[in-house]
Amino acid sequence: MRSPIMHPFHQHQGGVMNEAIHIIKKRRSERKFESRPVSEEIIRDILDCARLAPTANNLQPWLFGAITEPHLKSQLADLADYGKFIKDCAVCFAVFADSTKKYFLEDGCAATENILLACTAHGIGSCWVAGHKKDYAEDVRKLLNVLEPFTLISLIAAGYSDKSLSPKKKSLAEVTFLNRMSL
Repeated sequence: MRSPIMHPFHQHQGGVMNEAIHIIKKRRSERKFESRPVSEEIIRDILDCARLAPTANNLQPWLFGAITEPHLKSQLADLADYGKFIKDCAVCFAVFADSTKKYFLEDGCAATENILLACTAHGIGSCWVAGHKKDYAEDVRKLLNVLEPFTLISLIAAGYSDKSLSPKKKSLAEVTFLNRMSL
């Protein structure tokens, strides 16, 4: 009998996979996008999902941006050492957090994950581009006119995917253990 952690499907009553679980399992990093825009309604919904992320002591130390102007996306792409594809995305989300708060990084990362999952739920591809502790973080903050003490946590390139294949994830057995690791 398999342990619960190794069971491949999470089902709710009726045997249909829970939609949240489906979205998590479907999400992949996309770096190639179609040229069509993402609607303002969808962008607002994704930002709303970001603000609803879990946060230590409910401090909500974040600030979110949605960048759609081509010249700004191009400048962000030039700044980000591993984010050159930002220039071709429909929208680049920027997550900032108040660096004076104790758990700003964790809170900002939780919000970033909510953005990634919300994108997937809307049929939009996305890719998390590092921000925190990167040499360009301060330049991005200044480019977007974000005041201190906010610091960049992440940039998320998003748009309708050109359906390129993402690398496979490691198997569940490769990355999990139950109670203790076997030696």
